[in-house]
Amino acid sequence: MAITLQEAKIGMADKVDQQVVDMFRRSSLLLDNMTFDNCISPGTGGSTLTYGYIQLKTPSTAAVRTINAEYTPGEAKREKKTTNAIIMGGAFQVDRVLQNSAGAADEVAFQAEQKIKATANYFHNLVINGDTEEGTFDGLKKLLAGSANEIVSTVSLTTSGELDENYNAFLDEMDGFISTLDGNASMLLMNREMLVKLRSIARRAGYYERTKDGFGRVVETYAGVPMVDMGKYFNGTQTVDVVETDSEGKTAIYAVCLGLDGFHGISPTGDGVICCYMPDLSAPGAVKTGEVELVAGVALKNTLKAAVLKDIKIGG
Repeated sequence: MAITLQEAKIGMADKVDQQVVDMFRRSSLLLDNMTFDNCISPGTGGSTLTYGYIQLKTPSTAAVRTINAEYTPGEAKREKKTTNAIIMGGAFQVDRVLQNSAGAADEVAFQAEQKIKATANYFHNLVINGDTEEGTFDGLKKLLAGSANEIVSTVSLTTSGELDENYNAFLDEMDGFISTLDGNASMLLMNREMLVKLRSIARRAGYYERTKDGFGRVVETYAGVPMVDMGKYFNGTQTVDVVETDSEGKTAIYAVCLGLDGFHGISPTGDGVICCYMPDLSAPGAVKTGEVELVAGVALKNTLKAAVLKDIKIGG
């Protein structure tokens, strides 16, 4: 069974839970569009959230043969893999006096919304940079490392002059990059600086469109494919881009085909991918605690359903 956040919301009776799900959807175009395979059931000990799947590594091929000759055998290659859903989120506390005197500025709602944004940003970070060796799940950076769909850019886009001079060459790179996918790209994931550059190139080529979705959110597209700023996250010491621009001014664009046969989310059985625990203001205790939780991971069922164009020179 598969579920989207919109479908998960429908199954919730509590209006607050539904509002929290909508906040997650507003905070992340990726989460809003991702399908979750919600079939994870914790083991006997209840301590693991492991998801097993078969990944298509090399597709099968077809050929021709002559009369009285045999085909050259060739098989599709699969690999058994596992990944994990992880529990992410956080708690917040509000003094009851502060909440009761907040008026129109609802302090609980404000703190919950900020915690949701932080959790969505953390999920974005793991989608790109996650690593099972660090106790999370493997993100696209690791999943695509060394694969045929890891493409290296040779075009520099550091200045407006270089954009004018090199945008046709970069369009060729983008065409080649997107064509490595098995199917149509669902999204292009990048940082804000790269999105500004790609927007400029799309405008020059007539590939740029700007629309609004059901939340009133502006969605920018490159040749019909949404361009997504993956945002920033706090790494413990500073706020950094999820898709980094390194010290040499190089960054990357990730393309994904969303779906259960490609790149998708994973979550526990039921509709508990998102849970919230709002404080009971009528209960004793001066300081009230609330919690927001996202239980999820990602899987790449087919290595041709995602790709990365890396080492794009956008800075000096």
